[in-house]
Amino acid sequence: MIAPFANSPIDSNRIRLYNQRMELNELMVDASSRYRSTPEVVAHVLRQAIMAGVFQDGQALRQDELAAELGLSKIPVREALRRLEAEGLVVFYPNRGAVVAALSAAEAEEIAEMRVALETLALRLALPRLTPRVLTQARAILDELDHEAEVTRWSTLNWEFHAALYAPAQRPRLLATITTLHSSVDRYMRVILVTMQHQAQSQQEHRALLSACEQHDETTACAILKGHITAASEMLAEHLTRKAEPQTPRRAGRKPAANQTEE
Repeated sequence: MIAPFANSPIDSNRIRLYNQRMELNELMVDASSRYRSTPEVVAHVLRQAIMAGVFQDGQALRQDELAAELGLSKIPVREALRRLEAEGLVVFYPNRGAVVAALSAAEAEEIAEMRVALETLALRLALPRLTPRVLTQARAILDELDHEAEVTRWSTLNWEFHAALYAPAQRPRLLATITTLHSSVDRYMRVILVTMQHQAQSQQEHRALLSACEQHDETTACAILKGHITAASEMLAEHLTRKAEPQTPRRAGRKPAANQTEE
């Protein structure tokens, strides 16, 4: 969306703030129809904004500014930020307040280890309760994924597929923890899906996982799930490592002629 003052000499920062405000307002309308309490609405809005990159790693989330943009008091904003802190999306610093949490390669690897342990546990508990109805639902999600090109929607469907397989475990605290771990890495995985063209490989693994679940083959299903999580985690760790590396500035000066070499 282009701001009406896009040609102003002050431009880039104002455009960013204008677009940010518009996106928050759009998310607010959607969330208001889905949640009852104001803190839930605000937490959803900020969560989606972080996932979509509206707020960047390390960016300050000032309660007064957010409250003003959303037309609310600071109380529900503060409560929403605390909820996002519990999810690992926000960090509070003394004398600085809330900022968007940044993920390191080491943290991504640790999260992957936790996901492997907890998601294979959930799958083992769910397998005996996977009914034809649940399996049909999971297959329908994969069919939709095959034709989805928009990365945000693809990421949402990806989680819905996994959640559909885990839900029959009937372990709400376990599933809540898995959901939190997923949220911690989801915004980075969207980058992996786009830059590394990971969708096709991911879908092959999804299909293999579903097939093993349909056969109630616990050993194969858990092995596929472990490999699925680990492969994506390795790509994510590599991406985060590159991102953290300092960029060497190119030396200024005239470009060497075609028959010359740089010293």
